[in-house]
Amino acid sequence: MSFRVFNTLSRSIEEFVPMDPLGKKVGMYCCGPTVHDFAHIGNFRTFVFSDLMRRFLEHKGYAVRHVMNVTDVEDKIIQRVRAREMTLKAYTSTYEDAFFTDLDCLGCLRPVHVPRATDYIVEIVHLIETLLARGMAYGVPDGSVYFSIQKYRDAGFRYGQLLNLDFDQLRPGARVASDEYGKESIADFALWKARVPEDGGVFWPSPWGEGRPGWHIECSAMSMQLLGPSFDLHLGGEDLVFPHHEDEIAQSEGAGGQSPGCRFVRYWMHGAHLLVEGKKMSKSLGNYFTLRDLIMKGFSGREIRFLLLSAHYRESFNFTLEGLHGARSALGRIDDCLTRLAELAGTATASAEDRLSSGIVPGVAAALDHDLNVSQAWAVVFEWVRECNRALTTNQVSPGIAAAALAAWRHVDEIFGLANGSPAPAAVSSELEALLAERQEARKAKDFKRSDAIRDALKVKGWLIEDTAAGPRLKKLG
Repeated sequence: MSFRVFNTLSRSIEEFVPMDPLGKKVGMYCCGPTVHDFAHIGNFRTFVFSDLMRRFLEHKGYAVRHVMNVTDVEDKIIQRVRAREMTLKAYTSTYEDAFFTDLDCLGCLRPVHVPRATDYIVEIVHLIETLLARGMAYGVPDGSVYFSIQKYRDAGFRYGQLLNLDFDQLRPGARVASDEYGKESIADFALWKARVPEDGGVFWPSPWGEGRPGWHIECSAMSMQLLGPSFDLHLGGEDLVFPHHEDEIAQSEGAGGQSPGCRFVRYWMHGAHLLVEGKKMSKSLGNYFTLRDLIMKGFSGREIRFLLLSAHYRESFNFTLEGLHGARSALGRIDDCLTRLAELAGTATASAEDRLSSGIVPGVAAALDHDLNVSQAWAVVFEWVRECNRALTTNQVSPGIAAAALAAWRHVDEIFGLANGSPAPAAVSSELEALLAERQEARKAKDFKRSDAIRDALKVKGWLIEDTAAGPRLKKLG
């Protein structure tokens, strides 16, 4: 079955066809973190969505060249470097390291390339020189360089490809030096910013004088350097559609590096906003969470990942603490089923009779083929869990069938990535093991009062006794 995705560029569902003539390789770029602070849970919705996209493409047999940048120089970073009297590297490395620790906690695969903007100053300067030579940019007396929207349009290009812009209603011709500007303007934007006293030691030499790159030009230079002037996929949050991604297209296609008939990017995919407890995240409302905040509340990266993957990437999603408890319960259902299958399978090899596993992998893949329809994919998973539990309860599963079912789940989890962020199972202490053994002796002696008392004592300690075909076991309560 063909893989179909919603392309922001065409505003329609399209079949995904990679640019590689052999159909084997995919170039994928995702706008990464701006390391001025700890990333919040809304940021991580985009990164988990991107990770799912990569995993599914790899499941389908593509070799994915995944690039995710790190923005380590921009307005907010410089302001905070100055306020804390630190070097740029000392400041940004703290938050960059924290970001990748969080990414690992969520079970996300590390990108193939992680370029930092400050490592690509030479490439950025070269791209600006190309835009100047092609008449798409202009310098100003202070040494700054701006991209000209009007000159770009005069050359036959369309500005407003990702977002329909009404040029009669919007304010054209303005010039902005800040990294971001509002949707009420189609402003000329800074490619190179001349050094000012407030920049402190954050500057580099250039043909136009000392300064630093604008935010938008960084991604164009890094993506084209690592993936070429044209590549398959560009992902990000919907807040980046305009101006950031629109400006990326303008700069990249205005530089003229693409072959005739080719675009800078073939497919643009954007994840929707995340609400928290029904409202836009705000520190003043107390609903602004970093991943670390949620871990401190007792949730695992695996549970957070599951919740972030529970809704379609293009749907606005309400992230709640109640939802995290629901994610814990849902994962518990999966884990209990897998534990029962593992106990039965033992060291058996997968049976050719795989009636429990034949449907789950193609069912999940078919759902995700429809623009990553995770709701339908999870419906397939939990129907499989119910079927497995019914068959296990009625003793209709052989060790070989159990082994085949576990193998099928591993294929599914290569897509969902739940195992990667999984915490180690809770350790069962010798004291708990002794209580479990004592309870078994009481049951054999038909001392049910003592057996029930031990069961209740274990429950108070946070453990539940489960009687399985392989004997009783302890399960940590959520």
